[in-house]
Amino acid sequence: MPSDPWESFDSPPRPRNRNPPSPGNPYEARRDEQAAGQRRRTRTAVLVVAGVLALVGGTALAVEWPSKGDGGVEVVAGSTVPPADPASAAATGGQAPPPAAVSDGPATAASPGQTPATVPVAPATPPGTPAPGGKPLAGKTVVIDPGHNPGNSKHTAEIGRQVDAGGFRKNCDETGTETNAGYTEAQFTLDVANRTRAVLVELGAKVVFTWDDDRAWGPCVDERARIGNEAHADAVVSIHGDGAAASGTGFHVIVPGTITAGTTDTGPILVPSRSLGDALVQAFAKATATKPANYIGTAGIDVRKDLGGLNLSTVPKVFIECGNMRNSGDARRMTDPTWRQSAAEGIAYGIRDYLTTGSGPAR
Repeated sequence: MPSDPWESFDSPPRPRNRNPPSPGNPYEARRDEQAAGQRRRTRTAVLVVAGVLALVGGTALAVEWPSKGDGGVEVVAGSTVPPADPASAAATGGQAPPPAAVSDGPATAASPGQTPATVPVAPATPPGTPAPGGKPLAGKTVVIDPGHNPGNSKHTAEIGRQVDAGGFRKNCDETGTETNAGYTEAQFTLDVANRTRAVLVELGAKVVFTWDDDRAWGPCVDERARIGNEAHADAVVSIHGDGAAASGTGFHVIVPGTITAGTTDTGPILVPSRSLGDALVQAFAKATATKPANYIGTAGIDVRKDLGGLNLSTVPKVFIECGNMRNSGDARRMTDPTWRQSAAEGIAYGIRDYLTTGSGPAR
């Protein structure tokens, strides 16, 4: 017999003598005693292995003791025992199992006769992937100023009152212009402002209006500027429609010029306001498929020093004239709700680009 009883796992099973040892034959008695000890050790080893596998979540090990025990074990068909190495696989009479499957679903317990349960893992996220529900304008405050007011025409005395406009005085507000068919600038600006607000809110911005169809007239130009200043706005855009000669077409953005008079100093806002204006020109042109004005400004930018709403601002601010309401082509677009939605998106995306990249086309 082999010197090591575990050698039986690598050797063919030996026939066992079922006859009782002959009386007085010490060799046969010793042989049977060693065989019984070997079977006990084998059972103990298998139970230990099965217990370890259970603790680490391995597949249940089903074993069946042979009726004519040969000192080994028989693995029931269908069960899986992950051996530590090829030698142990040979010892169990099976082969090394394939690695456990990987899944992004929940793990399930294996039943006897089944393959090991899948291992749950988190799905991979490509580097640089933005967080779900990202809001690029979160934490930003934007003031939208819808130009004029439909009620101004009924309150001419009030809007004719003179107010400070940045070193000089001018009317509190104006009635605004309209298309030849009577669609007013104030109707247009409030509609586009509301659409713009919806887009900005979706981008995460806090949006403040200078007025929201909640007053009979105004507000005055100095109050409009003050609302933006007191909100500590990151950007202010005043929405308008122009009333130029009918031959002129296109949009333009008005940025502040240099004013230093009394307490008025536009110097600190000149550069950021110009960056805001450049971003608006590019985004608006892309969103609306319209060109900058052919009758005023340069490449869609016009610099002015006579607008109190710009002169009195202490935060980046521009006006956008979305089109010439006296031009038939521009008027047709400006009375189209679909185009007004595009205009609102162009304004919102221009603000977004300014606040997130400094300036540039809508992306």
